[in-house]
Amino acid sequence: MTTVNQGSESAITEYVTTMIGGQLFGLPISRVQDVFMPERLTRVPLSSRDVAGVLNLRGRIVTAIDMRARLGLPKEETDRPPMAVGVELRGESYGLLIDSIGEVLKLPDEGREVNPVNLDPRMATMSAGVHRLDGQLMVVLDVDRVLEIVADKLAA
Repeated sequence: MTTVNQGSESAITEYVTTMIGGQLFGLPISRVQDVFMPERLTRVPLSSRDVAGVLNLRGRIVTAIDMRARLGLPKEETDRPPMAVGVELRGESYGLLIDSIGEVLKLPDEGREVNPVNLDPRMATMSAGVHRLDGQLMVVLDVDRVLEIVADKLAA
């Protein structure tokens, strides 16, 4: 008979990695519904600058959130079209506009650290912690916090 030591098994979370303004971010794969290139973005009058517009994605109306604006970063100065990561909150669909999509990483939950004190305050408000990777810091985005702040701004 073999016994399994429950304490030795650590939980693993899979993250979809993205780059925004040269910073590596991770989104829990359980929250990601789509990865797509947005087409025909329609601007929403009087919306906050974080809202890039709305688009039709396979029959669903999706609110596109400009993650560079959310993080207080300047607009990207390239002709390359943005990528988007599709997420959902309370039945509403959102597309988080990012610079590029990376790979899927499987990381142990025990390796996630609290936000460093010197993390940019805008990132810290949307972060669920960080993972230290080889020479790089991956900020784990809390999708609920990213979208709640947008919802608060839209209601104001």
